[in-house]
Amino acid sequence: KKMRKMLIDAQRTHLVGHINKHKANVEVLLTHPVGIGEHQDIQTAIEEELGELANYHDKLEMLVKYFPTTEKKEKDDA
Repeated sequence: KKMRKMLIDAQRTHLVGHINKHKANVEVLLTHPVGIGEHQDIQTAIEEELGELANYHDKLEMLVKYFPTTEKKEKDDA
């Protein structure tokens, strides 16, 4: 059980890190669009970042929903 929790926690941390990275990228694009270069399509760049954000958010939701770390939740789901 200890190894299971450690792996789930590590995955959660990994996913949250990616979420934070892509949120920060969107903030930069929204507040300093000049910083990404003259020829970059800002709307496309924001859309790509939102796609990545959605991807990691969905993975985090699935992890939390299907792989609870507490015994109470595991018993309730059974």
